[in-house]
Amino acid sequence: MSTLAAVRDRRPPTRTLVYWAAILNAQLLVVILYSLLVSGPPASLRGIFILVMPWVWLDVSWWAYRNTSLPRVTGRKRLVAGALAVGYFLVLAFAGGVLLPGIGERATGLRLVTYQIPPGFAPALLYSGERLVVNLIPYKTVGYLALAWLVYGTVADVSGSVGAGLLGLFSCVSCVLPVIAGVLTTVTGSAGFAATIGQQSYFLSTSVFLATVLLLRWRPTMADLSRLRP
Repeated sequence: MSTLAAVRDRRPPTRTLVYWAAILNAQLLVVILYSLLVSGPPASLRGIFILVMPWVWLDVSWWAYRNTSLPRVTGRKRLVAGALAVGYFLVLAFAGGVLLPGIGERATGLRLVTYQIPPGFAPALLYSGERLVVNLIPYKTVGYLALAWLVYGTVADVSGSVGAGLLGLFSCVSCVLPVIAGVLTTVTGSAGFAATIGQQSYFLSTSVFLATVLLLRWRPTMADLSRLRP
């Protein structure tokens, strides 16, 4: 088979290409309108990246959801896989600033942020409570849900007992990457939403998110990586 034929065989169906072209064009239009009507044109590469970055998270999350078939499991293993996925999401949420400790008497309650921040960051539903702060930022919330979805598939796909599923999660190299990145890039303590959105390293967190999605699709373990050594 020629190289051209191989590329043609691997090319996504026309319907898929049209589907994603429509999505990307719509997102580009939203970004352009926001730049023209609200923020003004970005003055630097970082400004452009900030406008594009949330859509990368959202698009990759949607792609992962649409292209990942979860194995059918029942009984105890399904419950364990679900509990681990929920727990993993909560760990990511606390590491990534979606959930933070409360701010006591300074709590301001519930509010909705819309056009004040770029699309993908907004619309953001924020709750500032005495015991808990919740920052439901669209791109992060959807991204972490996608990772939890992939972790559920990773655990459920492990053959054997529930114990093997637990071992499969903790030997999964990619599962710990976003937790580490979240700890490194999140403003902790009683910082508010503005600090969270303004001070974290977007490039690091986005790079780790993309790598994690790809690795969770591949699902390498420590044994897999050891076989790659020369």
